[in-house]
Amino acid sequence: MASTIIRDKSESRGGSFDAKPSSRSVAVSINRLSKTYPIPLARLKQFFRRKTKQPVEALLDVSFDVREGEIFGLIGRNGAGKTTLTKIVATLVQPTSGTVMVKGYDSVREDERVRAQVGLATAEERSFYWRLTAEQNLLFFARLYGLDERQARQRISGLLERFEIEDLRRRRFAEMSTGNRQRLAMARAMLTRPPVLLLDEPTRSLDPLAAARARHLIGSLAKEDPPVTVLLTSHNLAEVEELCERVAIISRGQIRAVDTPENLRALHTPTERVRLIAKEISEADTMKLLSEKLDGLEIKAVGSAVSVSFTRKIQDNRLDEIIGTLRDAGARIVSFNVERATLLDVMESYEREDETEVKA
Repeated sequence: MASTIIRDKSESRGGSFDAKPSSRSVAVSINRLSKTYPIPLARLKQFFRRKTKQPVEALLDVSFDVREGEIFGLIGRNGAGKTTLTKIVATLVQPTSGTVMVKGYDSVREDERVRAQVGLATAEERSFYWRLTAEQNLLFFARLYGLDERQARQRISGLLERFEIEDLRRRRFAEMSTGNRQRLAMARAMLTRPPVLLLDEPTRSLDPLAAARARHLIGSLAKEDPPVTVLLTSHNLAEVEELCERVAIISRGQIRAVDTPENLRALHTPTERVRLIAKEISEADTMKLLSEKLDGLEIKAVGSAVSVSFTRKIQDNRLDEIIGTLRDAGARIVSFNVERATLLDVMESYEREDETEVKA
């Protein structure tokens, strides 16, 4: 089986994520969760001797915990199981096996209590009423959630302002743009101030400015008192790196790694490419000074400056040594750039491993 990096207590249900275990309690606990979708009318097809496909294993033995006040990212390609996992946590889909605990409540046995703890916003929202206005839709759902008239209108006004869609208060849902519908879905998810938010690609249809504001809002939720726990799925990996404290990579229904974005990059690709630009020193002098410092140096003149490029192990002291050597020789470092593996590189490597495993 392909290698898996799990730096989360869910790997052994007894370890810890890092050297300094978090003192925060667990908001969402997912333990050995599996979901298999059976083939419709399989027995009837077999009776008539028709070919049938194998049942779809959307999730297979998934385990991880999400802490109180944490923004936790879930990334993977289309069909990897992200949306199925989110729907199981929201009690919209029941698992085939395993458990999901939200704030101490079981998603199957105590589904009503779990629904009171979570707010869900998806990129493909279809439950709004197209003939109703934005305000009427939110009021309808607020009353379903048990808010009285005064509470509902007060909360709706605050959310419309927070998501900058006050001017759409009386616009019918059918007349709203895709991005504004997305913002309305997020507003609805927060109607009851749930302690856990499930956001499935929350910025997919937003313009760049609206997406930036949405990210700022999501980031601020974890800092509120009490903090909101966010389980976020997204194909925008830069967004995930910006927002998420930890990230799980899911591939073919299995969790392949759980760690911080920085650790995932470093553990999977332990080297980085460094390029620095120095002035007030010649190419020949730079070559003479650094030729014995590091193998694989690329030194060349760039106008009146000198470019120095090399590959090093992350967090070794060679960069400091080179900068110190150049400065002692009177050089002035004007810039340097570090190229590390991205989350996309890490995802692609796991996908390649899975494809190799399937072929084998």
